Amino acid sequence: MKFDCGWYVLYVKSCWEKKVHESLKEISLESFLPQVKTIRQWSDRKKTILKPLFPSYVFVNINSSLEFHQALSVNGACAYIRFGKDYARVNEKEITQIKLLIGDENISEIETDSKLPKVGEIRRISYGSLNGLNCEIIKADNHNKLIVRIDSLRQNITAVIPSHLLEQIQKKKLC
Repeated sequence: MKFDCGWYVLYVKSCWEKKVHESLKEISLESFLPQVKTIRQWSDRKKTILKPLFPSYVFVNINSSLEFHQALSVNGACAYIRFGKDYARVNEKEITQIKLLIGDENISEIETDSKLPKVGEIRRISYGSLNGLNCEIIKADNHNKLIVRIDSLRQNITAVIPSHLLEQIQKKKLC
């Protein structure tokens, strides 16, 4: 295997994301587990909890083939995500954008979806942590829902963002 340094996507057992993330930190490996707040309803109460943005995924920053194998040996880790022969890798810019997205107080709802979005209007976000990012809009429930495609994960992020923060993209003229 040809090894490249960077962020890899580790697939973990269901509901083991936090345990694997903590175990990776204990063996001095840099990992990232994006979590979002959600409200859970029980019969007698509501509670705000943190849940993984990408269920069964933990991101690991790998710098050597030894670290690559150490991360995989953590209890609860199953395999690295692959697309064909290639391991799924996420660049530093995408990790930074995910960190900014989950820390942005202006975004009230964040969901993920692994299906390709339907073709819709393309806009550019003009404010906040995702400023300059192109997105596809889906109109539903009187909200503008934007779909942000993160190519290296083959995942979509759906976030509720006010429409005034979205600007029209200029169409290129053909010669």
